[in-house]
Amino acid sequence: MEFNHFSVLLKETIEELKIKPDGVYLDGTLGGGGHAFAVCSRLEDGTLYGIDQDEDAIAAAGERLKSFSDKVIIIRSNYCDAVRMLRERGVNGVDGIVLDLGVSSYQLDTADRGFSYRYDAPLDMRMDRRQTQTAGDLVNHSSESELYRIIRDYGEDRFAKNIAKHIVRSRQIKPIETTFELNEIIKAAIPAKMRRDAHPSKQTFQALRIACNRELEVLENSLEEMIDFLNPGGRFCIITFHSLEDRIVKSAFKRAENPCTCPPDFPVCTCGKKSKGSVITRKPILPGAEELNQNSRSKSAKLRVFERGNQ
Repeated sequence: MEFNHFSVLLKETIEELKIKPDGVYLDGTLGGGGHAFAVCSRLEDGTLYGIDQDEDAIAAAGERLKSFSDKVIIIRSNYCDAVRMLRERGVNGVDGIVLDLGVSSYQLDTADRGFSYRYDAPLDMRMDRRQTQTAGDLVNHSSESELYRIIRDYGEDRFAKNIAKHIVRSRQIKPIETTFELNEIIKAAIPAKMRRDAHPSKQTFQALRIACNRELEVLENSLEEMIDFLNPGGRFCIITFHSLEDRIVKSAFKRAENPCTCPPDFPVCTCGKKSKGSVITRKPILPGAEELNQNSRSKSAKLRVFERGNQ
């Protein structure tokens, strides 16, 4: 299957990056190369480093960016390793960073990846298929209390406790191996009248994907280092797709702008922590009507932007 993916908020992201023709840029979630292509199109003597952990994304982006082979360097890894990997290549700072935290259309629509509740497939959900743990491992080997925590915290599903209970009860009879098997278990755990508005599995599948790929942990552990890696005036553009991610990004940007830990009634700062820059987006940038009509999956997208100070 061709690696199809709509680059959400593409125009807005490129505008906010304020690209310099001779700048150095990092796309930490390369995907099909949509944002990277737009950045490279504006570079003259600059360089783009593209990182992705999905081997299919790496192949697709490499093909799409062939005409920019003198400007782009592609690395297969998780963006949490981006700063280390760029430093190993002699890069000590970048002029802009892009993170698009969405699951690609390709990943959702390729049945055997197991990301979607719409296709019957093995419960996989690994973005990097070199890792050993799958969503199926989580479903079949996590304790009931751990499953409850995952579904409650990452899926924000009010029926998390009952879903976890039904999963444990079902796997005692036989291992849960496919997406459709899990669908039926979730369906049985949710009252019929609550299944009308959305697919009953949506939140649980999101939760398992986040847990399987450690998505929130990776995000939280990467943001400060990536902000510090920006050159003065460099911009960090992050596109999130659910409230859990957005909350982490919003807090990290706010903390970078105002890291002072002194009590509010102190007349002067004594902690010595200095601002790293400014939050450009007091409110997130959202997709416009035209984009929403073209790509319904963009409806939950939010773009936040931080600019590194000149200190």
